[in-house]
Amino acid sequence: MARRGVASVLGERVMVRREGCQATDRHRSRRAARRAALGAVFEADFGQHTAMAVLERQLAETEADPTTAELARELVSQVVAHRDTIDARIELSAPQYPVTQLARMDRALLRCAIGEVLHSPTPARVAIAEWVELARTYSGDPMRRLMNGVLGRIARDTSGA
Repeated sequence: MARRGVASVLGERVMVRREGCQATDRHRSRRAARRAALGAVFEADFGQHTAMAVLERQLAETEADPTTAELARELVSQVVAHRDTIDARIELSAPQYPVTQLARMDRALLRCAIGEVLHSPTPARVAIAEWVELARTYSGDPMRRLMNGVLGRIARDTSGA
């Protein structure tokens, strides 16, 4: 099968897409979108640029495909629009980890993950699995466990409401 391109997001190479597998392409687009959104929310936490401005720069630099770009924009928009609510949910679900004391990457991971779980049509279990894996990659096992617990609690609270 022919290789079509490689994008760099957060300094990593995204897997090479292969023609002919729509489900795999869609999965890779969603994963690349999550990584792009995470990078934008993380960088915006330093206060130099807005998350959307950072994302647009990243998308232009990586020449992201339209599907990935649109999904990343949706994720960043959700985080920006609901940041106060998301932070309150973090405080409620993990009071021993105040949002302001979390490492920037951990804070960005939780904000993006909760934004997707609460404000996206993606099934919660799918979003949780993806974000737990990203937490393992970008932060480590303690954050993976925290992410799994917080997202599981939020998903249960949301589905039970």
